[in-house]
Amino acid sequence: MKQEKILITGALGFVGKHLAKLALAKGCEVHGIELKVPQGVSTNGVKIHKCDLCDGKAVNKTIRKINPARIFHLAAQSSVSLSWKEAKKTFEVNIKGQLNLFDAVLSSKTNPVIVIACSADEYGNPGKKNIPVKETTPLAPVSPYAISKTVQDLLAYEYNLRHGLKTVRIRAFTHTGPGRGEIFAESSFAKQIALIEAGRQEPTIKTGNLNAIRDFTDVRDFVSAYWAASEKCKYGDVYNICSGKGYRIRAVLAALLSMSKRKIRIEKDRDRLRPSDIPVLIGDNTKFIKQTGWKPKIGITETLKDLLNYHREKQRAGKQGAK
Repeated sequence: MKQEKILITGALGFVGKHLAKLALAKGCEVHGIELKVPQGVSTNGVKIHKCDLCDGKAVNKTIRKINPARIFHLAAQSSVSLSWKEAKKTFEVNIKGQLNLFDAVLSSKTNPVIVIACSADEYGNPGKKNIPVKETTPLAPVSPYAISKTVQDLLAYEYNLRHGLKTVRIRAFTHTGPGRGEIFAESSFAKQIALIEAGRQEPTIKTGNLNAIRDFTDVRDFVSAYWAASEKCKYGDVYNICSGKGYRIRAVLAALLSMSKRKIRIEKDRDRLRPSDIPVLIGDNTKFIKQTGWKPKIGITETLKDLLNYHREKQRAGKQGAK
């Protein structure tokens, strides 16, 4: 039986690695697009293609070569804080990269399902009356990153209407777990705890805003949701993926600290504060659950434990490598 070809842009990123693992377990032939890798590398069973999404000709060539049945477009400049410092780069990577991908698909005369990783940040500060946030809540992005994601979202809708592309728009709320980038709050906390336990940092954790409330989903649940979206969602439509539960960042930090035997102080770091921050962002996943039957299975305590152990393992590996 011929294997189904899957393409993941950003296949070596946080979510990409987990999604690739899931696709391989389902028996798919998994391809990935990355910018900074040697051509033709195979990583953990994923065939990696070196390609700059901002280079239209390169994207055209790669899509024709792979001819995927499904595309999961995850590659992006995904940091809100970095987007204020590098707004132009954020717009170019996120918007131009997606346009090149869409145009390459059209040029190739194929019609794969394309799941687009949009963001809950598109909703901006929805206000208490709009919590939990539904897909019908007005969009009001407040950062360059959120603006770029809003454009990606609307372009996916427009390309479905005008060209018939099988796009599915996912407004992703916060997702975390082992492998989460250290630039994000909960992973930064976990890394700092691991460093303190390893004797590589003073027993003080530096933090930004601890009062924000976010909707956390485990990344392993999240990629199963992406898969369900590619199979069961309506083309051109938009869906929230989230747990539907809000957690204050202060409580997330407290949970991580409770998993360590070390006595650790907390210190606010002004450099970690954002120019604008959304106080509460909790999603309504009713539409997605009704469409796909998906439900999150992994609780936040298990997620945070696995995240902390991931950073502990990295510290142990680093220590052994230094010998």
